[in-house]
Amino acid sequence: MKPALLLLVASTALSAAPCISVAGCTEFVTLSGGPARSLIYRSQPLDTRNTAITRALVVVHGTGRDADNYFRTALASAFVAGALDDTVIIVPRIASAQGNCHDKLAENEVSWSCNGDSWRSGGVSASNPNLNSFDFMDAILQKIAKKDSFPNLKTIVVAGHSAGGQYVNRYSMANRVHDTLGIPVSYVVANPSSYAWPDATRPDFNDGRNCTTYNRWPYGLTNRESGYTAKMSDDQLKKQLATRPITYLLGEIDILPLGGFDASCPAMAQGPTRRARGEAFQKFVTEKLGAKSPAVIVHLCGHNARCMFTADEATPLLYPKQ
Repeated sequence: MKPALLLLVASTALSAAPCISVAGCTEFVTLSGGPARSLIYRSQPLDTRNTAITRALVVVHGTGRDADNYFRTALASAFVAGALDDTVIIVPRIASAQGNCHDKLAENEVSWSCNGDSWRSGGVSASNPNLNSFDFMDAILQKIAKKDSFPNLKTIVVAGHSAGGQYVNRYSMANRVHDTLGIPVSYVVANPSSYAWPDATRPDFNDGRNCTTYNRWPYGLTNRESGYTAKMSDDQLKKQLATRPITYLLGEIDILPLGGFDASCPAMAQGPTRRARGEAFQKFVTEKLGAKSPAVIVHLCGHNARCMFTADEATPLLYPKQ
């Protein structure tokens, strides 16, 4: 075979077409050395060398743990952005077979807590007490950052919508791998129902006497007694929140109590709607902590991940120029 043809064959093998069928686009990520593992949907195999990939987008699903639907949404956003060929799309499934959750789990697949507040905030697994939900994201980022499969990877974006937005809000301020990967990581927090506030102040809230849990983790920083953040100081969390590249992506009309809206006392202390809560939190971290974290309003979008992530406003955040 001629050298030029050999080069063409090699190049083709190293830039495979993206996997876009939900049924055939999954694999497991081993956690803590195994045998524990958790499922991901992905547009490219994580163990196959692919020199065409320059970006990674990791999207965290909502409270329904519908990673398959979020994978479709992420693929749609990449298609709209013209980024399917150079971006690996990854959607972890934070599955649970505990309590009222009935996900079917494979052998050694981790069952995360059915309590939304727990898996959204680095809480301990229901089946593996030595693992927490942020360990899952750590493992994904460490795996792709090794560059064994994606040697030309230049940027990683971690995004989440709704309950996934809560996860990314807390993960962005808490994770311990951000500065160790050797690849820039940015975060997109979209339409969460609540945030982890870095101090006891809240917008237009003066009912601390009757709402005694408003500043407890995951709504605030107190009472972090277990999970990923248990041994982290408040100052460390505040510093990381202020210095990491985080964007708050908010739906212009996400102003109704729909889609699992958190109407609890500690959540309502943060504002009457998801949009109001996001704007108040972004204002606080920029004015009080000196963060350079913009709020981007997506016009005509409510509480809908597909609308948010395929919007023109989202494209440069999910697929930054290199």
